[in-house]
Amino acid sequence: PPKSALCNDNAYGLTACTRTAKALGVTPPCSIQGDFSILDRKSEENGVAEAASPFNENVGFMSYNALAGGMLTGKYMDVPAAMDDFANRDRAVESLRNPRGRMDTRGWGGTLFRYRTDAAQTAIRDYDKIARKYKMPLTELSLRWCRQRSLITTTLVGHTNLSQLKESIKYFTTKEPLSDEIMWEIDMVHMKNRLPLFSNNRVGRDWDGSGEIGETIP
Repeated sequence: PPKSALCNDNAYGLTACTRTAKALGVTPPCSIQGDFSILDRKSEENGVAEAASPFNENVGFMSYNALAGGMLTGKYMDVPAAMDDFANRDRAVESLRNPRGRMDTRGWGGTLFRYRTDAAQTAIRDYDKIARKYKMPLTELSLRWCRQRSLITTTLVGHTNLSQLKESIKYFTTKEPLSDEIMWEIDMVHMKNRLPLFSNNRVGRDWDGSGEIGETIP
């Protein structure tokens, strides 16, 4: 039978879809795709994890942006993304000409600001300190953490070259889980701000093209 899936839905929508499908006698959605990373755990805390569980609606969860648009690789920590590099216009232009990743493009760089809020970047630096403490790259810490979450069925990871793909495969196939100590240190950072993607020190008015709430308001 044909299969269906959901994307960016909440616990109510997921449950409503599966129950409606069963009432109609058709195959329920087999998976839901959601934004999920060490920076964005909302699906674990808003009921989606419980709804998707095999004990309830039994819908697989596919996480996307597990590296937060490349921010969790650490490559934007020393030199900001082009759209944020206000202090050095020439460098920003060069980043646009030779992008390190999506954050250095006008398209994605303009629409994925949520991963670059002040709160998000503070959390990224804290997670990087943990990674360095345990002698691993931030990318490895982020992907192995994601793999260990009980919610996750599979993780979607984007790559721009073969070496990045090989790196991700290595981290995902590492059998040893992150230790309880590492997971606890990650949780301590998380509890400082449980959703840094939508926390913003530059918040202003809520509309009329002024202010920011996670992302710039059109």
